[in-house]
Amino acid sequence: MTKTEFILEVSKKSGISRKDAERAVNSAIAIVSDLARNGEELRIPRFGTFRVVMRNARVARNPKTGQPVKVPPKKALKFVPSLELRSL
Repeated sequence: MTKTEFILEVSKKSGISRKDAERAVNSAIAIVSDLARNGEELRIPRFGTFRVVMRNARVARNPKTGQPVKVPPKKALKFVPSLELRSL
């Protein structure tokens, strides 16, 4: 599903206009992005948790040459689904 399709689905299910649905979706994305930037987590009951995790440094391989490449540690956004969502 694309973002546009998602916005249309939100519009249909909530009974609001497409423009209002687009504003709501964009606002939700902005909130999740801001929380992630600040290292905070977002818990949505019956859906899941968005949290920032630290990925360890590792050695990867360049697929073209096969040479080892050092990948530095970095932050990543992780989504952990709720138990209810996992059981679907």
